[in-house]
Amino acid sequence: MKILICDDHQIVREGLKIIVKQLKEAKHIVEAKDGEEVLSLLRSDFFDIVLLDISLPGKSGLEILHLIKQKWPKVSVMILSMHPEDQYAMRAMKSGASGYLTKNSAPDELLIAIKKVAKGGKYISEALGEKLASQLDSDSLTQKHDILSNREFEIMIQLAGGKSVDDISKESYISAKTVTTYRARLMVKMGFKQNTQLTKYCIENNLL
Repeated sequence: MKILICDDHQIVREGLKIIVKQLKEAKHIVEAKDGEEVLSLLRSDFFDIVLLDISLPGKSGLEILHLIKQKWPKVSVMILSMHPEDQYAMRAMKSGASGYLTKNSAPDELLIAIKKVAKGGKYISEALGEKLASQLDSDSLTQKHDILSNREFEIMIQLAGGKSVDDISKESYISAKTVTTYRARLMVKMGFKQNTQLTKYCIENNLL
């Protein structure tokens, strides 16, 4: 099994490597510090599984996930995130992820998830499974924010959480002008005029 680990923090990558090496099937483990490096490595080599962080400099993890599934659909992508499942798990799974785990999950759970994904399965927590089941039982499988692009969705979460345009610009490695453009687009799509409306919506929909 060839596994590619992508996280912008070296100490996190090292920790993940220590855990993954416990799998006797993991014969080849490679690291990447951002999404562009992931794409470059995939162009030159095949990996069975990519362990991908959502919060990356430049292109976000969700954007990289979309590109991977477009160009290399046979590569399984396991999302690892510091964000709670309510924020990103549903969107990640709908975008083609094979699994979603928060970074506070136990190491044993990560190993179980990798084994399942390696066999072609999907891995989600029990809580996320219950949420998916409840959506299937509901009259509508879509929510208002589903119309947003991945980047617009991420910026909505950040704005709703109280971050400024400058904060988002620095953390995402995109210009403040670009952030403002995304904000304008998402506000039109959501039918909002003020950030307080975004915050209220995100709270009501368990996105914060």
